[in-house]
Amino acid sequence: MSLPIIFSIDDDPQVLRAITRDLRTHYREDYRILSTTSVREALDSLLELKNKAETVALFISDQRMPEMEGVDFLQQAREFYPEAKRVLLTAYSDTDAAIRAINDVQLDYYLMKPWDPPEDRLYPTINDLLDDWQEKYRPAFKGLKVIGYQFSPHSHEVKEFLSGNLIPYQWQDVELSPDARELLKLNNIQMKDLPALFFEDGSYLCMPTIPEIAKKIGLNPSIKNSIYDVVIIGAGPAGLAASVYGASEGLKTLLVERRNPGGQAGTSSRIENYLGFPNGLSGSDLTRRAIAQATRLGAEVLVPCEVRDISQKDGYKKITLENGQEINTHAVVITTGVDYRKLDTQGIADFTGAGVYYGAAMTEASAFKGCEVFVVGGGNSAGQAAMYLSKFASNVTIVIRKKDLTSTMSAYLIDQLATRSNIHILPCSEITSAIGKEGRLEELKIANADSNEEQVHKANALFIFIGARPFTDWIGLDIIKDEKGFLETGRDLRQHEQFGKVWKQDREPYMLETSCPGIFAAGDVRAGAMNRVASAVGEGSMAISFVHKYLAEV
Repeated sequence: MSLPIIFSIDDDPQVLRAITRDLRTHYREDYRILSTTSVREALDSLLELKNKAETVALFISDQRMPEMEGVDFLQQAREFYPEAKRVLLTAYSDTDAAIRAINDVQLDYYLMKPWDPPEDRLYPTINDLLDDWQEKYRPAFKGLKVIGYQFSPHSHEVKEFLSGNLIPYQWQDVELSPDARELLKLNNIQMKDLPALFFEDGSYLCMPTIPEIAKKIGLNPSIKNSIYDVVIIGAGPAGLAASVYGASEGLKTLLVERRNPGGQAGTSSRIENYLGFPNGLSGSDLTRRAIAQATRLGAEVLVPCEVRDISQKDGYKKITLENGQEINTHAVVITTGVDYRKLDTQGIADFTGAGVYYGAAMTEASAFKGCEVFVVGGGNSAGQAAMYLSKFASNVTIVIRKKDLTSTMSAYLIDQLATRSNIHILPCSEITSAIGKEGRLEELKIANADSNEEQVHKANALFIFIGARPFTDWIGLDIIKDEKGFLETGRDLRQHEQFGKVWKQDREPYMLETSCPGIFAAGDVRAGAMNRVASAVGEGSMAISFVHKYLAEV
């Protein structure tokens, strides 16, 4: 943590050197001493310091300066740091101005020149002022700040991207945070330009796109190799495992992720049944460990970077990215997983990102402290989200179509839900419409399937977990899929009448190989997958063993 600042300004270089010397002699262990002879430079510095979340504890300003009188400077400095102590450096002839300034700018003290000896005429006064300031001082957050509206889809998108990529940040709701409004005012940022991101170096972006954020925080490095042994598309558990094993076994490995590493598992607040973690672990923790492991072993990671197409040329697989860049590789492992299915109900689309969320419990949960929250879905993801949300919300209501959770949720989760008095189950029910105003969700209409009775419930937030569909629409290559869009692999390919038309190898497809030789599928995107984190990790590692076999052929 950087030290608080004592900021001094005087147009006379000799006087400034003297005050700076005395301040550093006595306070350099606990404060940074900054000084300048220019008022304009000082004011420019204050904006930069404010944007960097630096703290000024004390201003010392000379009264007679050609650019601006000291009283006026302290008045402007107060707009940046209203809690800082203010001292006016005066000659005997300026005493009247100093006394008037006590009321005009809430001056804390006026110091007569010269102040020798400082032990008697400087330090006791400054010590008292700094002691008084320290009683109210709370260190400012140092790092990335996101300022926006809580019920803004764009703000939600930014927060989800940052948290999904394990980037620490502080969220400031402009409607609740005076500090946020002050920062916007100082930088002349309009409300229509939100969300705004302030970085640790003092720079900021208004209404940024995800690629702009990624570039600014250094998430999207350049590709290092012209040809890779294996490119893994999708950084869920299967993709992360494949990248770890590929890199550890000496393959030139590239992992490409369109959004956030971890996939659906990465958004889970608690994974209870993963081998080796008896107390469970969060999806973000699992993702962080896996990314660190893969990169340490030599895998390259491109995030966020979306793949537009795969084609074959001259014995290589050519991957075309959304930005038009092309990557050549010998083998491909597709681990793009699944997307949450959208709830096609009246009003849901209107409030998505503004009270309605798909699998984003950890990102938004703390914003709904003391609120009424609903969860749709009866699977483990819904149960884990409900458990996490119950730490903040007054009540969490799980809406399901079936009579109970026993056929869709693990027993350990059902038992955990029963221990939380603020979690309620609403069986045989479905949401018929979402209602709100001013761009935010306020109510849900829920109908009972048995009685056809419809009731209106107050709802501050709705989290949706209603199953998933494979993310395979982008694949233009002639790869066989099942009727739901999942990728067929291995022996199951022979069930499809197109197999003989597309498979022209003398051998059988390897277990995780698609109908295109050298392109493999692992995890939830594969037809017949078990939809468990452990099985996805296992398939990701298995895919690399088959990659080795394929590479031995080419």
